[in-house]
Amino acid sequence: MSLFRDDGIVLRTQKLGEADRIITLLTRGHGRVRAVARGVRRTKSKFGARLEPFSHVDVQFFARGSELVGRGLPLCTQSETIAPYGGGIVADYARYTAGTAMLETAERFTDHEGEPAVQQYLLLVGALRTLARGEHAPHLVLDAFLLRSLAVNGYAPSFGDCAKCGMPGPNRFFSVASGGSVCADCRVPGSVVPSPGTLVLLGALLTGDWETADAAEARYVREGSGLVSAYLHWHLERGLRSLRYVEKS
Repeated sequence: MSLFRDDGIVLRTQKLGEADRIITLLTRGHGRVRAVARGVRRTKSKFGARLEPFSHVDVQFFARGSELVGRGLPLCTQSETIAPYGGGIVADYARYTAGTAMLETAERFTDHEGEPAVQQYLLLVGALRTLARGEHAPHLVLDAFLLRSLAVNGYAPSFGDCAKCGMPGPNRFFSVASGGSVCADCRVPGSVVPSPGTLVLLGALLTGDWETADAAEARYVREGSGLVSAYLHWHLERGLRSLRYVEKS
């Protein structure tokens, strides 16, 4: 029997029995963790209110054995709120749909429970904080998060130099399968020709140049979101269910 303490973001919850829930979190020290929270669905449970999606929490786990992630699910025995990001997200449709896509993305990129994914965790915390504060348009925050998640997981797209031969950019063509911008010599079937302004926008989102991103024209934003979605789906091999609602918003 062991106690563990970690901080994390609640990704999703599932009903269990009459009053319990299974809570899925992305934690700082243990990566993705699923744990049982008992009694949290009772109307008088203050504990349960802290364990809602988007919440940044400090959690204590009780596990059988010496490892947090083992044969059975650990128990979530205590929870303290670090930041209730959900309050600034769920009341706004655009923020909520963008935030939901972020949570699903983070879960998909941390498919092995118990393996630390510190960069992905820090990206998610920063993105939810920015989204909750309304510092930038929700769809821009989402695209920036998706691009950076791809980058920290080894799939950074190129928006300037050729992704295949390294020819200095800007390059005219873009190929999802080739890793981003490609030159005329490296162009492959299925390559598209995005607007130069779109590639500038995506490069700004990847590097955190918000002054450039916030000033981008709507047509570049729409085209950029399409490229980000296609690139993400290619590397995840199947789409995000939540992204379809963002695209309709």
